[in-house]
Amino acid sequence: MSDAEDPEPSDDGFDDPTAFAARAPEPAGTGGRQTDASTEDGDDPPVFAVGVGPGNPEYLVPRARRAVREADVLVGFETVVDVVREHATGEVLECGYRDQAETLATFADRVREGARGTALLMGDPNHSGYQLVGRVERHVDRPVRVVPGISSLQLAASRARTPMEESTFVTLHRRGDLTEARERLRRDVGDRHLLVLPRPFDLMPGDIAADLLDAGAAPTLPALVLERLTHDDEAVTRSTLGALAEHAGGEGREDTPFSDLSVLVVRRA
Repeated sequence: MSDAEDPEPSDDGFDDPTAFAARAPEPAGTGGRQTDASTEDGDDPPVFAVGVGPGNPEYLVPRARRAVREADVLVGFETVVDVVREHATGEVLECGYRDQAETLATFADRVREGARGTALLMGDPNHSGYQLVGRVERHVDRPVRVVPGISSLQLAASRARTPMEESTFVTLHRRGDLTEARERLRRDVGDRHLLVLPRPFDLMPGDIAADLLDAGAAPTLPALVLERLTHDDEAVTRSTLGALAEHAGGEGREDTPFSDLSVLVVRRA
C-alpha cells in the first residue's frame, strides 16, 4: 500500500468520505493540551487514525507506536497492519477493499462497547488518506483524532530535492472525477515541481507524462519515478517527460514498467 485513497468501490453507502472528513477542524478536546486518555473527565477516549509511515518500521513515529500499543482493537488493510503488527496488543481486524465496510462496522461495534480503537493508514493520513478517515468517522460514535505519519511524498521530495513549498502535490489514486487534479498538473508543469501519486494502473507515470506533454510541457523536463520508498527493493528511475511518455497506454499491471507503489516527481524548468 502507498499513501493513497481507496480507488475501488466500497459498499459503505457514504458519498464522498473525503469531503466528510475535511468538513471541519477536529472537535474540541481532541488536541491541544487535552490528554489522549479522554476528551473530558469521564468521557470516552477518541478513536485514532494513525499514519504508520511508508512501510519500513523504522519510519513509524513514537506517537503512532503508542496509539497502536494502547488500542483494544485495530483496523486496517493487511499490508498496513503488517508494519505495526509487532506492537499490537489488542484485537486486529484486517480488511480488503471489498469487505472494508463490513470490517469497519465490526470495528465500530467494538468501539461502541467501550474498546479503545485505532485505525491504521499507510504513510500520513493527511496525504491522500481522507477517504478512509472519513469512512472511519462515519462509522464510529466518538471523535476521531488523526496522528500524522511519515509520507512517501515527503521521502520523494527528499530524494528528488524538491522543496514542498515550491511543489504542487496531486493524488490521482482515488475514485471520482480527476479533471480538476489533472488541470492543476497541466497548469503548473514547468513552473513548479510536481509530486504525483499515480493511479494503478490506468493513470501511471507514462500516462501522466503524455498528458503533460499534450498540455505543452517540455519533453526534456527531468522526471523521476520512485518506487517502494524505504523498502529493501526501493528503486528510482531518472528520466524525462518525453521518455516516460513512451510507456503511456494500457490499464493493466503488464502495461507499465512501474509498480503500484510509485510516486512521480517532475522537476520544474
